[in-house]
Amino acid sequence: MEYRWRYQDAQGRDVTGPDVMFADQTQAEEWFGDQWRDLLDAGVEQVTLLRSESEVYGPMSLHPAS
Repeated sequence: MEYRWRYQDAQGRDVTGPDVMFADQTQAEEWFGDQWRDLLDAGVEQVTLLRSESEVYGPMSLHPAS
């Protein structure tokens, strides 16, 4: 099964983001760790990790907790 990220704005509407597939959850999370600032700069406010079409977790805000 492949993993991918769903990208959303602050209202939970899907937005366009990198169409990248990962072989496992660890690869997806490592990629996200390197990319989250660029995603936020591009207008992504939250993400959900998907395995095929099932949600693994999320939505997760890209804004640091205060």
